[in-house]
Amino acid sequence: MRITDLLKKQGISLGVAASDKSDAIDKLVSLHEKCGNLSDAKAYKEGILKREEMGTTAIGMEVAIPHAKSEAVKAPALTAITVPDGVDYDSPDGAPCKLIFMIAATLDGDVHLEVLARLMQMLMHEDFTAKLKAAKTEEEFLKAIDDQEAKQFPEEAAAPAEDKKDGYRILAVTACPTGIAHTYMAAEALAKAGDEMGVTIKVETNGSGGAKNVLTAQEIANCDGIIIAADKSVETARFDGKPVISTKVADGIHKPEALINKVLNGEAPIFHSDKKAEADTGSDDESFGRKLYKHLMNGVSHMLPFVVAGGIFIAIAFLIDAACGAPQDGNFGSATPVAAWFKSIGGVAFGFMLPILAGFIAMSIADRPGLLVGFVGGSLASLGSTFAAPGGDDTSISGFLGALLAGFIAGWLLKMLEKACDHLPHALEGIKPVLIYPLAGLGIVGVMMCAVNPIMGIINTGMTNGVTAMAANPALIVPLCALLAGMMAIDMGGPFNKAAYVTAAGLLANSPNNATYMIMAAVMIGGMVPPIAIALSTTFFKSRWTPEERKNGPVNYIMGLSFITEGAIPYAAGHPLQVIPSCIVGSACAGALSALFGCTLMAPHGGIFVLPTIGNPLMYFLALAVGAVLGMLMLAILMKKKA
Repeated sequence: MRITDLLKKQGISLGVAASDKSDAIDKLVSLHEKCGNLSDAKAYKEGILKREEMGTTAIGMEVAIPHAKSEAVKAPALTAITVPDGVDYDSPDGAPCKLIFMIAATLDGDVHLEVLARLMQMLMHEDFTAKLKAAKTEEEFLKAIDDQEAKQFPEEAAAPAEDKKDGYRILAVTACPTGIAHTYMAAEALAKAGDEMGVTIKVETNGSGGAKNVLTAQEIANCDGIIIAADKSVETARFDGKPVISTKVADGIHKPEALINKVLNGEAPIFHSDKKAEADTGSDDESFGRKLYKHLMNGVSHMLPFVVAGGIFIAIAFLIDAACGAPQDGNFGSATPVAAWFKSIGGVAFGFMLPILAGFIAMSIADRPGLLVGFVGGSLASLGSTFAAPGGDDTSISGFLGALLAGFIAGWLLKMLEKACDHLPHALEGIKPVLIYPLAGLGIVGVMMCAVNPIMGIINTGMTNGVTAMAANPALIVPLCALLAGMMAIDMGGPFNKAAYVTAAGLLANSPNNATYMIMAAVMIGGMVPPIAIALSTTFFKSRWTPEERKNGPVNYIMGLSFITEGAIPYAAGHPLQVIPSCIVGSACAGALSALFGCTLMAPHGGIFVLPTIGNPLMYFLALAVGAVLGMLMLAILMKKKA
């Protein structure tokens, strides 16, 4: 975005006399108000003053650039004044300011940072600032800016003038299974790379709170291409006919410049919505395994809220009965009225886990028609329906494994049905989604699940019995817990991490007992260690890290204790050979100690916030501390001191 796109002639005042800093701010705010940039001048000025309280926005060389993001700003804009006699603006070099720009930015986006960065680069040229200070008219002032911008950023000057009103050159969508960290890290990396490359880019984030910064139809129509950096399915039909690159979210974090260049160089293929997922390129072509992972993560990301909230409610029910001294029999968790309420509500939420998992896997494969077959398939898996007992048989409950099978196979079968129906007369087009697909899909999934549930039930029961038997033998349960905890630190939110977590959550849902509680405890402690180990290292071994890494390190204490492993990703990305092995060893050690101490966890998430649901909590925190300190010491050995 060019400076002159934001600076109107009415927003410039030359030869101003300002008695002090406050007076200069008032004049600049008045110019914004005069240009219609503000809905509430008073609120915007408060934002400017708060920013000044953090430190002066004078940059030296007789220049200041006050700025603020505020909900009172209608659209990003600039105003400017020249003060021939100068005004004391607390400049770091002590010189009075004679040239002042004021940036007004909206809350969504970082336009003010882009403009600030560009102005800073331009104002480093003393001949340019001299021209601005000496300008006699607003037109002369604007021309000096235009000329300097064309000189320093020639790639934009070469673009046709009408391109400026076409919107963003590149659009992007980022999404990860949990929608917490990777989603926003990829968005930030793409936006930052776009700024550095002088390419206008807008990024839509499909996070845990829903889609934000949503791309509009006009923006899609006018852009050069779209980047989809996602590990779960996103809505792509809107991109029909546009160049699209589809890749994993990790590439959005680590390879943003390469992705942007592919779009700019015309290497992105044209996407057609009726061919789903054919918008991949060269080295980013999706293998069958990659597609499986994306479908699975689409189910897992929708399932997690039900698992977490429902599991915590059930854990609270057990705590209440334990506190009341209720006997630990078949009615434990429902012995008291309050406990029964928590367990009933939590059970309802937990009961949706398998249908949600299977439903959204199938939907990822076959779009909306797949939702029915997946939901019904997941429900039949949880009931254990067979041809002899369609209402359910306890010996045929296929549980988590059956729901996975239902989601994938039912989704693919319905996809085949959709293609077969393409040959039907066009007059039947309207009834296919409301009659043919649901009716045939229900029959397909009903027959399929009644056939496979007895077999999957045997496998599911055997696996549960095996885990229960392992819990009684430390020589077996300790290595298993160490393995799963170590997996949590391999990719910190990626496939290995999710595989370990989903395994533990699935066992907890299928058969809540002491063995599955121990495994859940090990998995959570494995996810907590990496951020805490890095936070400790940046605290006690400062010489191993850059100033920026040390500054952000303490945040990882909070993220680690909250069971957000992704806090370690920026450090792992910057120093993979040192950080990843250290975190794996620390997590595996913590997981092994947790099992050795007999620690359990009834809730599938939450970190320290679910402390009451942790069995043997003191030893659990000892295991966490040992694992984190071990990770810190390994980092101290492997990381070289910074100059």
